[in-house]
Amino acid sequence: MLAFDGMSEPALDFERDAELLRRIAGGDRFAFSDFYNQYSGLLFSIAVKVLNDSREAEDVLQEVFMQIWNKADTYDLLLGKPASWAVTLTRNKAIDRVRASQRRSKLLEQATVEAGVLPDDSPSANERLYGKENAEMIRSVVAALPSDQKRAIELAFFSGLTQDEIAKTLQEPLGTIKARIRRGMLKLREKLEGFI
Repeated sequence: MLAFDGMSEPALDFERDAELLRRIAGGDRFAFSDFYNQYSGLLFSIAVKVLNDSREAEDVLQEVFMQIWNKADTYDLLLGKPASWAVTLTRNKAIDRVRASQRRSKLLEQATVEAGVLPDDSPSANERLYGKENAEMIRSVVAALPSDQKRAIELAFFSGLTQDEIAKTLQEPLGTIKARIRRGMLKLREKLEGFI
């Protein structure tokens, strides 16, 4: 559809958005509000798609709009549309957050493995709670679980990861992780019933 002056609507959007960014660079809060109202829904949906977590996506959206407020003067018309610039900022922030989460998970996993290898004379939480014999029994029952269930349960209960984090760490669907943990817990309950 053409606007009344002969210009197409996408050209008007481009010019309007570029003008909003120029005004944002000058500290215009109304222009910032207009830009936010125009693109926050789109940018939020992109962040959710990358992160698969709406709370994380909200944080990314806030970071992106802070960056737009602080760096609007760095936008270059020659490099593309303002909407494309905002989408790229959002995508990059979301991917950075995924990578940081993966690094934290790997470090936590590595620290857990190293902690299990080092000799320690102090009693574990299970030993303090259930006694040394029962703690040994729990360890042996967990060790006897199928490897996929054992790994998911160890990450959940010994590494403290959420089911979402476990799914990302193991690169498995969330439903698969939930099912593994549930099956493993049912087996543990069955094997340990009457002992603890």
